[in-house]
Amino acid sequence: MNKKFIPYKKVKEYVKNLNEQITISKWNPDLILSINRGGCVPGIYLSHLRDVKHEVICLNKKDDRNNSIYLNKIIDKHLSVLVVDDINDTGNTLADISNIYKNYINKFKFAVLIDNNASSFNVNYYSKKIDKTVDNSWIVFPWESIDSE
Repeated sequence: MNKKFIPYKKVKEYVKNLNEQITISKWNPDLILSINRGGCVPGIYLSHLRDVKHEVICLNKKDDRNNSIYLNKIIDKHLSVLVVDDINDTGNTLADISNIYKNYINKFKFAVLIDNNASSFNVNYYSKKIDKTVDNSWIVFPWESIDSE
């Protein structure tokens, strides 16, 4: 499979673009919820840019139940939650989060650096649109490869 490496410089551009879109939309999250692992770096950048609290959601862990209970308590205290990931590829991860936290879905908006046009999930904010039906290259972010820039 072909790989496309995304340099950190591009990631920072994407994060700034997301921040600008959120500002223009006049929606102000009071919590950034990053999806571990890919959403952590962009989520932390956004939390600093917007000066809001940051938390991490972990999927596929043995202690998902404890993580959900912990996050439910945090989400209860917030009015608007921005869920952040690096890529919306198939849409499955974001759909899982929507289902797990369905009682809070009216508080949530979703942001990704890269959005796949063929995804089954629609995000609110994205920096780059791709179409994996045309180019199915694996997107490699800097935090996924020690050999990338």
